[in-house]
Amino acid sequence: MILFTKLFLAHLIGDFLLQPGRWVIHKEANKIKSKYLYVHVLVHFLISMVLLWDLDYLLPVAIITFSHYLIDLAKLYATPYFKLKSVPFFIDQVLHLIVIYMVVYYQNLSPHTAMLFSKIDWGLVTAIVFVSFPSSIIMGKLLEAMSDKIELDHKSLPNAGKYIGIIERLFVLMFIIMGRWEAIGLLIGAKSVFRFNDLKESNNRKLTEYILIGTLLSFGLAIISGIVYQAF
Repeated sequence: MILFTKLFLAHLIGDFLLQPGRWVIHKEANKIKSKYLYVHVLVHFLISMVLLWDLDYLLPVAIITFSHYLIDLAKLYATPYFKLKSVPFFIDQVLHLIVIYMVVYYQNLSPHTAMLFSKIDWGLVTAIVFVSFPSSIIMGKLLEAMSDKIELDHKSLPNAGKYIGIIERLFVLMFIIMGRWEAIGLLIGAKSVFRFNDLKESNNRKLTEYILIGTLLSFGLAIISGIVYQAF
């Protein structure tokens, strides 16, 4: 585990701490001809070797470094085909982690992977999934009759309310599992403070009631999910 941790740390340092924005821009513009692509890969290699400080790991680090070069190069050419640059970015990061994992545990890859899957708390996974998009859809159905009577705020970010709700429910679920019920009250208070100015300026009783009902529903679904998870 310590080997994977050190290589993962090297990846974080090389990809995020020691990669200036101008390197990224230069790589996107010049792709395989960019000198910073090769400097970036070399930095990864050096950081990994320094953290491991053992020449016995030279071959594994070389394999990871070469795969890093190939993955980054593929991302540079694939990114223009994606509408959102975040998609190839996350695919890139996942592939890097998979390579590190496979190199570290190549001797017992299947047994170790099976062991990891056996330790997954599927009840927790189900609770997390439920409080995300399924809960958003359920709330949308429950509030459908009311939402038609509320004037839309065209200045809002697209789907901002949905993602705020998902994040707050995840926090509530986490607080319940940790047994920190008081933190839920703090979260409600913080949300009230942020919403106060909007409601004050709009002076819209229907909007106030709609937001209040939506907030209570959101927190209620998360609390029920946390209680059910702990019960079973």
